[in-house]
Amino acid sequence: MNPYPRARKWRNRCTLAVGATALAGMLGWLALPWVPLPTGLGDPSVTSPPTELMDRHGTLLRVLPGSDGRVARDLAEADVPRGIVLATLAAEDARFRSHPGFDLRATLRAAFQWVRHGRVVSGASTITQQLVKLAEPRPRTLRTKLVEALLAARLEREWDKDRILRAYLARIDYGNRCAGLAEAARHYFGKPPADLDLAESAFLAAIPQAPSRLNPRIAHARAKARQEWILRRCLRLGWIDADEHARAAAEPIRLQPPGRVFRAPHFAGIVLASANPGTQPGAVATTLDLPLQDRCEGIVRGHLAGLRGSHALQAAVVAIDNATGDVLALVGSPDWFDVHGGQVNGALARRSPGSALKPFVYLIALGDGATAADIVPDVPSEFPTPTGLFRPSNYDRHCRGPVSMREALACSLNIPAVRVLAAHGGPGRLRSLLEAWGIPTLDKPASHYGLGLALGDGEVRLLELAGAYATLARLGERVPLRCVPGPVPKPERVAPPEICWIIADILRDPAARAAGFGLETPLRTDFPLACKTGTSTGFRDNWAFGFTPEFTVGVWVGNFDGTPMDHVSGVAGAAPILHDVFVELHARFGTSWYARPDGVETARVGSLTGRRTAAGREEFFVRGRLPPGEDPLEHDAQGRVRLGTDYAEWFAGADNRLGGRAVLDDGAAGSLRILNPVPGTVYFVDADLPARAQSLVLRASAACDWHCATMPLERHGGRTEARLAPGLHRLEATGGPGRSATTWIEVRRL
Repeated sequence: MNPYPRARKWRNRCTLAVGATALAGMLGWLALPWVPLPTGLGDPSVTSPPTELMDRHGTLLRVLPGSDGRVARDLAEADVPRGIVLATLAAEDARFRSHPGFDLRATLRAAFQWVRHGRVVSGASTITQQLVKLAEPRPRTLRTKLVEALLAARLEREWDKDRILRAYLARIDYGNRCAGLAEAARHYFGKPPADLDLAESAFLAAIPQAPSRLNPRIAHARAKARQEWILRRCLRLGWIDADEHARAAAEPIRLQPPGRVFRAPHFAGIVLASANPGTQPGAVATTLDLPLQDRCEGIVRGHLAGLRGSHALQAAVVAIDNATGDVLALVGSPDWFDVHGGQVNGALARRSPGSALKPFVYLIALGDGATAADIVPDVPSEFPTPTGLFRPSNYDRHCRGPVSMREALACSLNIPAVRVLAAHGGPGRLRSLLEAWGIPTLDKPASHYGLGLALGDGEVRLLELAGAYATLARLGERVPLRCVPGPVPKPERVAPPEICWIIADILRDPAARAAGFGLETPLRTDFPLACKTGTSTGFRDNWAFGFTPEFTVGVWVGNFDGTPMDHVSGVAGAAPILHDVFVELHARFGTSWYARPDGVETARVGSLTGRRTAAGREEFFVRGRLPPGEDPLEHDAQGRVRLGTDYAEWFAGADNRLGGRAVLDDGAAGSLRILNPVPGTVYFVDADLPARAQSLVLRASAACDWHCATMPLERHGGRTEARLAPGLHRLEATGGPGRSATTWIEVRRL
């Protein structure tokens, strides 16, 4: 029995290690010229560069990690300060400048410790060997160590020491997903590497030894202790003097708050989803103007603070450069980090646009030959639909009688908009136009929306509707919106410029808007601005859009969960935000207004007739489409305008404020016409509802008595109601000798 088993075991291991090392070293040195370098060492030195989203001025918006999940940046020679060189060499490889790629003394020491303890006690890898390992990772075995030593020696023959060190510093793991010195300096200290002082350099040099255990965010004391060790080692090696050491050791380390650049998150999300730049590492330019974006975000937060008491909690803004279609600013929510829907992108949410679609209704009408002077009856109206009668009402529940298309659009009147759409192709026509103008979200059949589409009975996205307004701002030339710059495609002409100009002039006209909104509103600015608001049913959404020749801005205000606001309209909610954004655009870039196209001429027209008259107001017309002069037969002997039968009920009501300017013509005054119900209308009754809740209001153009042999009729105040019952029913209205009218309806059970 051997009395010294441990000694023999130690001697065998030592012999094996030394022999293997010597043999491998000799063979490797002979074969060195034919050893290929790791393919991962190619320039640039960063192996997994990030994607960086930049604004139009080159300011960083977002950094996306590379394929390995880390963020890395190239490192130029000028970016490596003296302090980081000294600290890194002291921490990792003090004999870096003198060894041929591997440190024989350190290798023998590590081998001796391995033999003695039976495990790895200390490493012997030089910076060159570590670079080889980073460029081409392998399983950690003795063979791997030998291969890496051989490759390191080969690399030292090809690259100088400074290049090797710079490549190492560009790749080494500094924790918190920081690959390389450039990103580490920005992440921990918020500065480029060249600005690091000795204390900061030593602190960063401490981390790579154990990035998790020495993570400064959670183990600051450990990292600081390692930094102090590195500084002492630099002093012992004679690389720094006592004063440098004292100053660096005493300097407090102030890390910047954790987190990377995260600007304009909703805009960045659109870029990433549409262009997929993450597959193309490097800087990705975008169209965003970050100063404008920051200002828009501040405007949104400021106005929402004042609306919080009215339960208006969310808003979104889009600003567009009309010439290129560039999205200059996009605010998807007031705070991305808000747990109550902050990450919802309001610019892409599908919401009801309310009256914001009306300009496109009148665009269709003018394209068909109508004019802004044409008179539309703003009177109680009903429109038969496959599901029953549609009875639109104006926002203020009042009717104005005869109004021009200019006033109807400027004041955002609902009844005239529905009348105009019904007379010019209905919902199918409007849906097709909006799709051609870049709004694909109205993806149901036109019959699903009905004439209510004129009032926003559909869902659109803010970004898309803003794009349609930008097409209007370009006077009918459509250019796709874009978030990444590139060649501007040839504009697509989708409407005549003369018609778009007239619509723009109506939306700019504060005098035409005054009857509905007053003169002093958030829509009023010190410079020409076309604008339109919208409010959806139940105050769930409100909108404001504005444009000049240069810019288009769209605003939405509401709640992402669909809960209604407390009577916040587009003028009160979205318009003030629109106003402030355009004031910013006007101050920074300047705005202008359109010259009148050659294809537009003017004429004076009567406000109640729309006919040409020398004493009327001035209106714009497409050249060659002037209305005829006033017909004497349209006035009575006192010069009052004669109104037809459509106005009979309104004329007799409280909304009639024309005074002595109009009169019902003889036929309208003497006739009796049933306004409701329309002949052939089908109604449904529900057995689960009380009978008193299932009645029909009967209306006629003049005072009358109602008769029905098959349904009970009841008087409530000044109106007559029919209590609905299944079957076919004939209704008769009588208003004196020779004045009667009849209609019929069908009532079915559900």
